[in-house]
Amino acid sequence: MNIVLRIIIITAATILMSCAEKTKPTFSKQVGIPIEGTWRLITGTTIEKGTATVIHYTKNQSFIKIINDTHFAFLQHDLSKGKDSVASFSSGGGSYTLKDSLYTEHLEYCSAREWEDNDFSFTVSIKSDTLIQSGIEKIEAEGVNRINIEKYVRLKSQIKN
Repeated sequence: MNIVLRIIIITAATILMSCAEKTKPTFSKQVGIPIEGTWRLITGTTIEKGTATVIHYTKNQSFIKIINDTHFAFLQHDLSKGKDSVASFSSGGGSYTLKDSLYTEHLEYCSAREWEDNDFSFTVSIKSDTLIQSGIEKIEAEGVNRINIEKYVRLKSQIKN
């Protein structure tokens, strides 16, 4: 086969391959609300039996929630290092699902053991660096039935590359 014929065949093959329908890459992870990260709880509002209680989590305590692609964890402690009457520590975590704005936590581990193995569904929204989640926390055996609205701010990475 002469060189001109080889060039024609290679050129024709290249043109035909470039005309093939392009397929979109598939992702194993759902693209949607960018919920992954570390979040500091700023305020929490609970409404129970018509009474609203607001807690400011920046006074005397700190609460963070860490969310990766499959799991979440939360940590809360007092800022007095356990040395006064407001000494406290709580933690928990488990798996979650996120479909559109419906975020459902399955609490697998919790320092309040009676909360374990329960699911809690929330509507979530993110505006800039603020995450707001609201939903109903209900555990019949514990008499818990309340609306919970939490406002978080995304923490910036402290690691410098």
